[in-house]
Amino acid sequence: MGMEKKYDVTALGELLIDFTQNGISDQGNNLFEANPGGAPCNVLAMLTKAGRKTAFIGKVGNDMFGRMLKERAAGEGIDMTGLEMDNDVHTTLAFVEKLPNGDRDFSFYRKPGADIMLTKDEVEKHADLIEGAKIFHIGTLSMTDDEVEKATKEAIKIAKKAGCIISFDPNLRPPLWSSEEKAKEKIAWGLSQCDVLKISDNEITFMTGEEDLDKGIQMIIDEYKIPLVFATYGPDGSKAYFKGIEAFEPGFLNPNTIETTGAGDTFCASALHHVLKYGLDGFDEAKLHELLTFANAAASLVTTKKGALCVMPTVDEVQAYIKESGR
Repeated sequence: MGMEKKYDVTALGELLIDFTQNGISDQGNNLFEANPGGAPCNVLAMLTKAGRKTAFIGKVGNDMFGRMLKERAAGEGIDMTGLEMDNDVHTTLAFVEKLPNGDRDFSFYRKPGADIMLTKDEVEKHADLIEGAKIFHIGTLSMTDDEVEKATKEAIKIAKKAGCIISFDPNLRPPLWSSEEKAKEKIAWGLSQCDVLKISDNEITFMTGEEDLDKGIQMIIDEYKIPLVFATYGPDGSKAYFKGIEAFEPGFLNPNTIETTGAGDTFCASALHHVLKYGLDGFDEAKLHELLTFANAAASLVTTKKGALCVMPTVDEVQAYIKESGR
């Protein structure tokens, strides 16, 4: 008898503070705003906004930032009983610099940061949060260091045994890896484990060496036989690949965009929302187009706010935006 699934999606990984630039002080100094962040928890925040039940497993410092993150994420409706508080290591911090071309540069304070201190034993302690989920979601930042990598692999083992759909977003952040080779190795492991993949244009090129993104994504699909794949191209839109069906939808360009933090996480969550709606095997071309349109629109909306975790759009807001855009 299978365990009843209490959660729609459980995610494991980093929960941190994104310090985003917010103007200049009277003395000419940069001002930074402390936004709750971390890709896996951002994904859960959007799913919760869409009415899904979610849970998180991770670790923060038992400090002012860690306590704030726990409170804010729980306030979004995410089950945070799987959040461990470290008394010795501080919460991970990321400073996000917006570049003139609209892209971002990250400076991380994480050597060590509490998120990399999560242990295999702590994952086993919260195994019910994984076993009780329909979908289990990870990125690669929980594989940059040995201890947390063991914890991640244990979580995947539990998830597979429990029959969870495995969702993976590489979320490549080169400064956090000791080498490109190590990043490639861990992303390849994630690709070999997942049923649903969300991958961005720069990650496709990073993993395959292919500038031709269509060729690159096909190489990944052929090698890893992933059932459902989403490739995102920033403002240019996204593609879906499912059982030989390929669908493309252009992006939504929003004149009110201020920064792109969390856009990929919002897309990923929107995709998982539709996987829950239709089932992993329930897609046809029309449903893929529906998913991509919704996910592109949601991602576009989040770029009009600072941060991500606490500013996710509702389903109604996304649908209204699609309608306004004449799509």
